[in-house]
Amino acid sequence: MNIGVVCYPTFGGSGVVATELGIALAENGHNVHFITYQRPARLLGFYANIFFHEVSSMEYPLFEHSPYETALASKLVDVVKHEKLDLLHVHYAIPHAAVAYMAKCVLASQGISIPIVTTLHGTDITLVGNDKSFSPVVEFSINNSDGVTAVSQNLKSQTLDSFNITTDIMVIPNFIDLERFSKRDKEHFKKAIAPKGEKIILHTSNFRKVKRVTDVVEVFDRINKATPSKLLLIGDGPERADVEDLCRQKGITDCVRFLGKQHAVEELLAIGDLFILPSQNESFGLSALEAMACEIPIISTNIGGLPEVNIDGKTGYLFEVGDIENMAKKAIEIITDPVVHQRFRDAAVAHAKTFDIKVILPAYEQFYKEIIEKVKATTV
Repeated sequence: MNIGVVCYPTFGGSGVVATELGIALAENGHNVHFITYQRPARLLGFYANIFFHEVSSMEYPLFEHSPYETALASKLVDVVKHEKLDLLHVHYAIPHAAVAYMAKCVLASQGISIPIVTTLHGTDITLVGNDKSFSPVVEFSINNSDGVTAVSQNLKSQTLDSFNITTDIMVIPNFIDLERFSKRDKEHFKKAIAPKGEKIILHTSNFRKVKRVTDVVEVFDRINKATPSKLLLIGDGPERADVEDLCRQKGITDCVRFLGKQHAVEELLAIGDLFILPSQNESFGLSALEAMACEIPIISTNIGGLPEVNIDGKTGYLFEVGDIENMAKKAIEIITDPVVHQRFRDAAVAHAKTFDIKVILPAYEQFYKEIIEKVKATTV
């Protein structure tokens, strides 16, 4: 197949999933065309059958904000026509689903039919999409997509509860590349971070309020008092200054490392003992899944799609948002008992294997084929 992929090219979950899916499709013999405003962050190296089409917006004094959506729609029309795409897969409802529909209408006026698959990732539905100024367009765009997928059963339920959806939504969960994310011997690296054998606690996010990174610090502070530990914070974002300030207030700056955005996250996960994800909203929890694939137990909240990823009492524990004391208590129980810790490690990687890209990729390929055939049948 000749597939167009539209996504945000950043380190956020939707962009990561879109990029990793595109790479997997290419490795399976498909031609993949990424169409966005910059090369996706996870698209590293050269692939013979992966193509990148940069969307350039016009700078003009009349525009206070450059009209990216119009530029993207025009680029979609151009790529579909000249690269003879079989299907467009757009990730994140805002604005990509609406823009794809606009491009589809333009192409239809020229006698070209292009199927559109929209994947819902989370905040495009639960936060931004629910805003009254966006919801009519989001609802229309979903209903006028030829195929719709959601990354968790919980997200599908929230979408159906929030909008008047008249089309089917198929749940295809996020996935993990187990050849990349797996436990590896990085003992030399671990000793450099924790020279006295301290436990290594990790958190990965974009440091937005919804991720509650200050809760990570609060939980870690309690863990560190019980057993010497190091906290590795991976990522960056608007809340970082507040998180740094809290570390200073608690006098734990020597135990915390801010590592910023990282491409080789798996190198850091390979040395971890515990992963903390205390988000107040999480449609799936891809960062938790990546940690689990590296044999790391999870302490997380019980919201959104997280219970579908982190199995309470087996791969880690689930808590109400803000329940710092119990998060810390269970974290300490896991990492201070080697037998218990190993049991959780084994269960984490076993569950992660059910999300292997080799398991999930065929579901996407079959869905694409069904949508292409459905559109062909309606245009004959």
